[in-house]
Amino acid sequence: MSAGTFDLVGTIVYEIDQHPYQSTFYNGTFEVVEAGGFLSVESVFLFFLGIGLLGLLGLWIRGQIQQLAKKTKRATKVEVGTGTTDASMDEWLQGTAYTQSLSSKSKKKK
Repeated sequence: MSAGTFDLVGTIVYEIDQHPYQSTFYNGTFEVVEAGGFLSVESVFLFFLGIGLLGLLGLWIRGQIQQLAKKTKRATKVEVGTGTTDASMDEWLQGTAYTQSLSSKSKKKK
């Protein structure tokens, strides 16, 4: 039986002169306790549950701080090529099929 508070209720069935009788009684509340020791299963469980919850809270706070740090950093501008957007200005494309298709497109527009 585990530790806790219990009520004792009982029913007695008996017979007198071949007449059955039944009596129910209530014997109040009594408490069952475990023999004391400093550590119990419940206290160890609650301790590790508390440690686990604190760890999860710490990980969540760390993630929130990292997310805020990412938002505040400014992205550095990185140049990925030359500033020319007109393909006709690129010398290395002259004489290729690309420039020939561009010249045919410009003739069709006129």
